[in-house]
Amino acid sequence: MLGWRRLRFTLGFSLAAGLLVSLGWTSGMAGLLARTAAIGLVAMLAFGGFEQWPARLPRWLARWVLQVAAVAAVIPVTVFAIYILSTAQGAPAFWDDKERMSGFLTLAVLGVLLGPWLALGALVRQKDALARHQALVFDLERSELERQALDARLHLLQAQVAPHFLFNTLANVQALVDAGSPQAAAVLRSLVAYLRAAVPRLDAPATTLGQELELVQAYLQLMHMRMPDRLQFALHADASTQSLCCPPLTLITLVENAVRHGIDPGEDGGRIDVTVQRHGDRCLVRVSDTGVGLATSGSGPGTGLATLRERLRLAFGADVCVTLSWQQPQGACAELEFPARTLHA
Repeated sequence: MLGWRRLRFTLGFSLAAGLLVSLGWTSGMAGLLARTAAIGLVAMLAFGGFEQWPARLPRWLARWVLQVAAVAAVIPVTVFAIYILSTAQGAPAFWDDKERMSGFLTLAVLGVLLGPWLALGALVRQKDALARHQALVFDLERSELERQALDARLHLLQAQVAPHFLFNTLANVQALVDAGSPQAAAVLRSLVAYLRAAVPRLDAPATTLGQELELVQAYLQLMHMRMPDRLQFALHADASTQSLCCPPLTLITLVENAVRHGIDPGEDGGRIDVTVQRHGDRCLVRVSDTGVGLATSGSGPGTGLATLRERLRLAFGADVCVTLSWQQPQGACAELEFPARTLHA
């Protein structure tokens, strides 16, 4: 009711109206401006008071009608009170003074003519502001619901990814134990180290490429212990990519596909090279292998790569490129390209 913007507008308009009336005013300018300011403030209080009171109105009475009628009614009453209070003791009543009566009529009629229209204008502005506010609140709520839906979908996809890695790795350890391999204990220790690094990140919304590379190295060391004569690997990453963010288990999805579909099916195994580079505001991830290749292995990349595409799309939108190609003379190469963003950007 006494907002600064409303108060500023009321005083500004009242003083402007006073200056307009002063063109034909014979009394003092200061007194006229004080009177128009007082009339404007009382009208503003009436407008704001009936904006909140009474709390409930009859169905047949709209609040805006009550506010406009209050402004129209309070202005002549205020002008009358001003002239009564400004009459000196012992002086004749203002209605007996032709000049003062003329001033009274001027202020009262001008106020009654302008006040209700100003009140209507204020109501229209309020309605527009309320509509914009409600639209903004609706957009914010819709954005929040969309974000929650994306988060829920991302967590669901991550829940599908987690068992995929864990069960595959446990199956490898079981195969060594069943075969009585002396490497089983060492592989199990490596598996424990790998799980300690992997499990805390399964529910994380995002991780860094540096953390992903640590996890990939632990995984490849584990696989190398399982097949030391059939797997070689190397990791190459720009230092500037260590803090860039990506969905959890991004790199290891590609590496696990290379092991499963490229290295495992071939008698001679092969080599896996992981390269992470930054080109301006883009990040390029490449995982290539010299295994048998997808066509030779007789199976596609499975759900891992399809799930990774979906998770990257949820994290970065359409600004992501995922490609899978075949290398000569044999092998496959998976490439990811996405925006280079730091985890706290």
